Amino acid sequence: MTAPRARTRSGRRPGNQDTRSRILAVARKLFAQNGFDKTSVRAVALSAGVDAALVHHYFGTKRQLFLDSVDIPVDPTQVIAPVLDIPTDEVGRHLAEAVFSVWESPHRPAVVAAFRSAMAGNEPTLIRTFLVEVVFRDLGPRVDEPPGTGILRMQLVASQMVGILVTRYILEFEPLASLPIEDLVDVIAPTLQRYLTGPVPG
Repeated sequence: MTAPRARTRSGRRPGNQDTRSRILAVARKLFAQNGFDKTSVRAVALSAGVDAALVHHYFGTKRQLFLDSVDIPVDPTQVIAPVLDIPTDEVGRHLAEAVFSVWESPHRPAVVAAFRSAMAGNEPTLIRTFLVEVVFRDLGPRVDEPPGTGILRMQLVASQMVGILVTRYILEFEPLASLPIEDLVDVIAPTLQRYLTGPVPG
């Protein structure tokens, strides 16, 4: 009898979890480099060495791929959606309440971890993409007055919110970290509203 032949390795890609993790790693890199709008599912698939259909199989939409790549447990567009129906001159307060509702929720540890990871990984552009191109993108057209100022207004809002979120939840400056959320909203809502509807260079 002849000895059984050694089983040759097929050269197939690693298992499903490895494939999914590889797609996420590639997506995170491309989103950080190119932003949300300029990163396509096809480009992610090509870089990950898989078919675009497989990316859709694992993640559904490009938006969900982005959220999974930054490891955010909630879809921020759903959090912000109710704010879009608020009269423009009241958006500042409702926007602050909506954002803080996530950071003060049971999702807080995961959200803080995602921000820490992005900052520690030298990927500040990922945070910029997350805020400007995903979270606040639908709000920009509402406050684009005079025309052409919407993007600047969103960037100013993002600067205010990132500063507060980092100092309160990551650096934990006191007494800011312990300030009741109602008081914090009272303090920053007027500034957000001024950025949204007040005079800006244009």
